[in-house]
This record gives sequence, structure tokens and C-alpha cells, in this order.
Amino acid sequence: MNVIRVDSATDERLAGYSLIGDERALARRGWFVAEGRYVVERLIAGRRHELVSLLVNDAALAALAPHLGAVTAPIYVCAPRLFEPLTGHHFHRGCLALAVRPAPAPPLLLARGARSLVVLDRVGNPDNVGSIFRSALALGADGLWLGPGCADPFGRKAIRTSMAAALAMPFATLGGGAACTQHLVELRDAGFELLALSPREPGVELGELSSAGVPVRFALLLGAEGEGLAPELEALATRRLRIAMRPGVDSLNVGVAAGIALHTLRAR
Repeated sequence: MNVIRVDSATDERLAGYSLIGDERALARRGWFVAEGRYVVERLIAGRRHELVSLLVNDAALAALAPHLGAVTAPIYVCAPRLFEPLTGHHFHRGCLALAVRPAPAPPLLLARGARSLVVLDRVGNPDNVGSIFRSALALGADGLWLGPGCADPFGRKAIRTSMAAALAMPFATLGGGAACTQHLVELRDAGFELLALSPREPGVELGELSSAGVPVRFALLLGAEGEGLAPELEALATRRLRIAMRPGVDSLNVGVAAGIALHTLRAR
């Protein structure tokens, strides 16, 4: 382990951590940040992402020690009082890591070996994106496609809400406009049934699906809070699904709806 003790928030070796409040600046450098012992532990254990460095207090260093044997990146250790002036945030966990963003995955290459995908359209809330990644990982989806207007899965809040699922689930981003539509057409042509989750009628209630009604390969399409799927994307769907709700309630949070739909499809 390359453990380095630091005693100043202005130490130039820690400069990257001053950017964690500016995710665009981090992305321009090709980095993302992970926070908290559980997420950082999953980041290290997954070995999918190159570590730039870790910044921890002594308690976090001790907790992570069993997982640090193969880490070659610098591990900076400082007093808890230095975290807030350095990062601009009050971190109670005293555990941060910077890592390298992976190269974007080609959407159709990601789909090639998949049986089930989740496709997001303009889901701009990072908490919702993180929640959907968490459900997708837990409920057996093979990957995610993110259309334009979606929150960055490598944003700090999305990673935290996903409980590190965003670091484990394969995903691809889609181009805007005609490019997004074309990718879905190609996915359909590759044998995927496109299932649009929408409260609009007509639609098949999820609870009424039989095991014979679930396609061998499918993509679950989910749209933005309030607006739902873009009409041109919903028009590509081979089937529209909806979740039965009590009268007077017109919708669910998209993260909750994704979990219900994936669980139902998996159970069938």
C-alpha cells in the first residue's frame, strides 16, 4: 500500500478533491468520485475502474485495510477536519476515491449478449438514475441504455443512491434525436421486444402477464417524471405496459416503477 499522510488542505496532491462539487470539471479530466466506505470498497473490489487515488481518515483506512492489498494508487490519509475545507462539503464518512471514467460502450455491442435491457429517456434526476441502476442490478437486467437528458450515472449522487450498482452495471449512452430512435429500431431488429412502461391507455397490466407473455429478449423503456416517454420512442414499442394503481393516483416515481416492472418480468 502506498499510504501518504497529509496535513494541509492546500497540498497540491489533493487538488482533484477540490473539484468534487463540480462534476463537469471532474468529467473533463476523465474522472469520477466515489464516497463512503461501502461504495469505495465496491469500487476497489470490482476492479473495473482504474483508481487515481483515495482520501481517507484513519477510521476509514482501518475499515478498508482488508481490501487495500492490491491497490497501487496513492492512499492519502488526513484528519477529518481537512475534508470540508478541501472539498467544500461536510463528509461524515471520511472516505473518498477518485477513479478514471471508462471509455463509452457501443450500445449495440452491449446489447449483443444481453437478454434484458433498461432504456431511459430524459430521466434527469440522479437519485432516480441511481435507484434504477440498483434495481436493474438486483433484478437481473443485463445493461442500461441512457438517452439524451439522463443524469450522469457517474455523478456523485447517482453512484451513492445506486449503492455502487452504477459501478457494476454495463451501460451505454445514446445520441440525441434520430440517432436515439435508430438505435431502438436496430435493437428491435436484433430480436428485442420493446416494452414501454406507461400509464397511458391502452396497455397491458403487469399483473396480467403470464410467463408465456414475457419475451425471451426485451428492453424496458422508461421515460421522464411527469412527461413520460417521448412520443416517437413510445411509438416504437411493440407493447405498452402499465402498473395497476388505486383510483385517483395517476403515476409512480420512475425509480419505484422500474423496480416493480423488473421484479414482475423476472418473476414471470
